[in-house]
Amino acid sequence: MNLNNTNNLFIISGGPGSGKSPLIKALTDRGLTAMPEAGRAIIQHQLSIGGTALPWADRALFAELMLGWDLRSYQEALLLQKPVLFDRGIPDVMGYLRLCHLPVPPHIENAANTYRYNPRIFIAPPWPEIFTQDKERKQSFEEAVATYKLGYELLILPMGPVKDRVQFVLDNM
Repeated sequence: MNLNNTNNLFIISGGPGSGKSPLIKALTDRGLTAMPEAGRAIIQHQLSIGGTALPWADRALFAELMLGWDLRSYQEALLLQKPVLFDRGIPDVMGYLRLCHLPVPPHIENAANTYRYNPRIFIAPPWPEIFTQDKERKQSFEEAVATYKLGYELLILPMGPVKDRVQFVLDNM
């Protein structure tokens, strides 16, 4: 396994409703490449097939599917050999399990230690003014705050217009 160029892999993380999606869209509009978030897509897929790998049905299975998605995205990004943004990543799977008070299986911890990203993660702090719930995002704002913890150097994104957040990311990549 060739894990070169991991410094080109940038996670943008944070709890739900913290403004990650508009920021990532603005960055891709400027020509950067991004890998989509696993969670929302998995929820959509599971709802469409009547599956149970949902955060309100089987959190452990949901985490396993997120890990598989994130591993695939990681491998795809390495092949690009250029900077790539991730809407969350493998460390977020561990954070999710801890948030849910579920054990972190050794293989998930091993994945987080093996598949490394740039040592600096852009983190979107909880932002109550823009937080909303929807069909796929059922977490409360309090759960969103708890999701905010990770194990990398955290670069806290400014709370402000998307253009300011875009510039912050570009200045710190």
